[in-house]
Amino acid sequence: MDHINDDIILDKILAGDNSQYKILINKYKDYAFTLAYNILNHREEAEEAAQDSFVKAFRHLPKFNRKAKFSTWLYKIVTNTAITYCRKQKVKKEDIDRIAGIGEVPVSELELADRKKFIRRALALLNEQDRSVISLFYLKELSLEEIAEVTGIKGNLVKVKLHRARKKLAKYMKLILQEEALIL
Repeated sequence: MDHINDDIILDKILAGDNSQYKILINKYKDYAFTLAYNILNHREEAEEAAQDSFVKAFRHLPKFNRKAKFSTWLYKIVTNTAITYCRKQKVKKEDIDRIAGIGEVPVSELELADRKKFIRRALALLNEQDRSVISLFYLKELSLEEIAEVTGIKGNLVKVKLHRARKKLAKYMKLILQEEALIL
């Protein structure tokens, strides 16, 4: 249903109804920001990358062939834009050595806000591609095929990369939680 609605909106935009841009932006702005944020781990840069992604999408809208859903095409643009920002800005990752090998705190003891903070920290430790695959699968709920299309990763390799990224994320979460246990 959303795919059909997007097609109708896109047809109106291509026919010259610029008011429809706002509808698409409002529909996808949170997803675009979240995806960019999960790659960049920096609010202002993520907002900028999301905005730039919409500009690129609208500039290239006549070239969109509609074989894929608009959302998949937009996610690919956002991912590529955020990765470009990441490379240009040389976003610093946390030093993994700093959080190596200490005690353990069960996740059940953490409040929801703390869980989100720890997950964001762990995501920041992943490389760009792993972070992107995790975000697309869990936050955007894209299928493996859609992730392959967005990221350009071939076939079953998406499943392998997702599995490895999950293992890394779990490892980093454990290390971060162990570090927090020492501070407490």
